[in-house]
Amino acid sequence: MKTIKQMLPSDKTRKQIVIKEVETNQEYGKDPTKRTVDELLENCFINLDKPCGPTSHQVDSWVKKIVGIDKVGHSGTLDPNATGVLPIGIGSTTKALSALLPMGKEYIALMKLHKDVDEKKIKKTCKDFVGKVTQLPPVRSAVKRVKRKRMIYYLKVIQIKNREVLFRVGCQSGTYVRTLCVDIGKKLGCGAHLAELRRSRVGHLDEKDSVLLHDLKDAWVFYKEEGDESHLRKVILPVEQMLQGLPKIIVRDSAVNALCHGANLAVPGVVELDSDIKKDQLAAVFTLKNEVVALVKMLMTTEDIVKNETGLCGKLQRVIMKKDTYPSVWKKS
Repeated sequence: MKTIKQMLPSDKTRKQIVIKEVETNQEYGKDPTKRTVDELLENCFINLDKPCGPTSHQVDSWVKKIVGIDKVGHSGTLDPNATGVLPIGIGSTTKALSALLPMGKEYIALMKLHKDVDEKKIKKTCKDFVGKVTQLPPVRSAVKRVKRKRMIYYLKVIQIKNREVLFRVGCQSGTYVRTLCVDIGKKLGCGAHLAELRRSRVGHLDEKDSVLLHDLKDAWVFYKEEGDESHLRKVILPVEQMLQGLPKIIVRDSAVNALCHGANLAVPGVVELDSDIKKDQLAAVFTLKNEVVALVKMLMTTEDIVKNETGLCGKLQRVIMKKDTYPSVWKKS
């Protein structure tokens, strides 16, 4: 029997298609891996392992105090008692946090049943929840309490011990695992509730690569007191790494500043792009030096862009790069 790979939308494999062979001017911009710490702090993120107890907003506040930067935010609020991956954006990266929403999330949950149920029935019922589900958010939630549909990409029972069910679930952003447990309990006819929750992934950001608040604090002290950047560079990462799960489009140098000043993405500016890009999909626009410029909502598919020479192919959603990092036009020497 073949094992079905448990995949989130961000796990999709894409091929890079080169439309035009062009060069970049080395006088402008910079490879993200060559940024100074000060440059990095203007636009970076932390794959943080949230501890049990504090709210997600309290964690933001602690990060602000450690790095001394006011512009800090997170993607995907975790309840105080929940732990796991909490992406923290610093500086301009706060504008890009919404890009994580289409990538999907994965959780490890412990569900407690209110009565004894046969194991085969539990596994079958859990499997029935894969696909589109309708949820009513909990009474205490950050969103309006109306029914809404969410996608469950996979739900795998890891272990059953008496009335405790440990499972792994991959789901669309905005899915309430608490509500999922209640709904599974209703279908089983025994009742159930969520006992413990840990977020193991947000898109391609995995718990195995996450860091603790103590890691951030220690790395910051090493940097400030001893001038050692090595620890800090393992904790604070370029925004470009956070956006790896999105479809990627690379533009020529002459198109960069137009996007920074609010222009939509036009076909003549595109030199490379990922395969299988769909209309209305969110994509990230990069320079030839692998710097992120902006986020766009696609107006064309990959095939449309490859076969057309003119037209708008992406509607600007968020500008990440500073204006005038690249000039509007320059002459080659």
